[in-house]
Amino acid sequence: MQTPQFLLDLLQLLLDLAAPAAFCTLAAAGVSLRHEGGINFHVNGRTGKWIMWTVILLTLPELLSWIAAQGINIPSGSGSVGTSWLASMETVFKNFVSQIVVAKLVPVLAAYFVLKATLDGATGENPLGSVVAALFLMSLSATMQLFQGWNSGGEYAMTDMLTSLWNYIVGQIMPAAAGLACVGAVINFVRHRPWTRLVFAAISFLCVSGLLSLFKAMAA
Repeated sequence: MQTPQFLLDLLQLLLDLAAPAAFCTLAAAGVSLRHEGGINFHVNGRTGKWIMWTVILLTLPELLSWIAAQGINIPSGSGSVGTSWLASMETVFKNFVSQIVVAKLVPVLAAYFVLKATLDGATGENPLGSVVAALFLMSLSATMQLFQGWNSGGEYAMTDMLTSLWNYIVGQIMPAAAGLACVGAVINFVRHRPWTRLVFAAISFLCVSGLLSLFKAMAA
């Protein structure tokens, strides 16, 4: 039985809207990051879930190709949406994400978190959580390009993207965090405040890959 053209257009619409929807989930991850403290997100928290949804949306065609390779018949997209009102919905949603969410709403949210950081510092609280969330939101477009560059295009693109994300965190973010921890340790030492915790944190940041390899060897 031939798949109706309307269903093919609807499937193509969903595939076309996956990338714009990923922008929205990535922005939600930035907001959730501040809610979870900014520098210590919860395991299985909202930030991780939004990041996972971003990866799924960006690798949705590859995920469907893997399902099809298992013997499940999945109709392929038609390449373009032929139904006029569905095509209009696609255009409106893409324009909404690019012109309102990315260009207007996300910078306002980042500015709000910058303001929150100044208020936190004025009241004696730690402003770092708001600063991290603001930086995440201000680099949203660059982060999305980074995610899309990690798409291998194969059937295992989703897990490949997660692996690339892990490698980026370990290879780029953890060394920077270790440097900041060392700076904080020096400042605390000069101000006669506890500093050993920051030193051990810096060492741990630099040993994440080694600790993972150790745990794998112990589990083998």
